[in-house]
Amino acid sequence: MGLFGFLSGNKNDKIKDLQSKGAVIIDVRTKGEYSQGAISGSKNIPLQEISSKINEIKKFNKPVITCCASGMRSGSAASILKAQGIEAVNGGGWASLSKKL
Repeated sequence: MGLFGFLSGNKNDKIKDLQSKGAVIIDVRTKGEYSQGAISGSKNIPLQEISSKINEIKKFNKPVITCCASGMRSGSAASILKAQGIEAVNGGGWASLSKKL
């Protein structure tokens, strides 16, 4: 547990760091899931659309915090964004992320 606590501490620090840089929160859940509740001000770009929206996301010219329901899809999205040169971190589930912001 100690190791995992240490890792999540780093993630929280990274989220706070990106927030201080004006990070954009991208929720990668489906539009239906997003409509059920989401972080205020977040952008909904479903995971299956992320790759086709890379240029649009790059135009934000800001780091990105991804979120979804549990953290699985947002982890995939963050990896895709990082591979395209976008500073991104997986924020995990949107409900728990909203408490950290």
